[in-house]
Amino acid sequence: MRAADVIAALKLQPHPEGGDFREWFRSATHVQPGDGRPARSALTSIDFLLEHGQFSAWHRVASDEAWHLLEGGPLRLWLLPPDLSNLTHVDLAPVDAAGHAPRHVVPAHWWQAAEPLGAFAYVGATVGPGFD
Repeated sequence: MRAADVIAALKLQPHPEGGDFREWFRSATHVQPGDGRPARSALTSIDFLLEHGQFSAWHRVASDEAWHLLEGGPLRLWLLPPDLSNLTHVDLAPVDAAGHAPRHVVPAHWWQAAEPLGAFAYVGATVGPGFD
């Protein structure tokens, strides 16, 4: 029930990679990345929610992406470097003695996918330079 309440309250919509999302910030300031991409917003951020049984499909972002667990969880981030040499994962969860933390930054160009390990995971994802 809580996941449905969050989706409704925040007016989240289906995300093409799975789950529900809403962009809540796009910087009016533009930057020119040094990697040949055209100018883009300096920073973008979305709210994103995955329910049990859903997943975020494998994808890459050309900028660093910071994930922040806001509610629910844990959320498992599956990670592959650009050379596909080593599949790893990070579990976003409240801080505990096992070393969990509620945030993780996925480096630019890394492959990533996500799945909730509990009933749902409500996260923020912030990209800089911004996602386009």
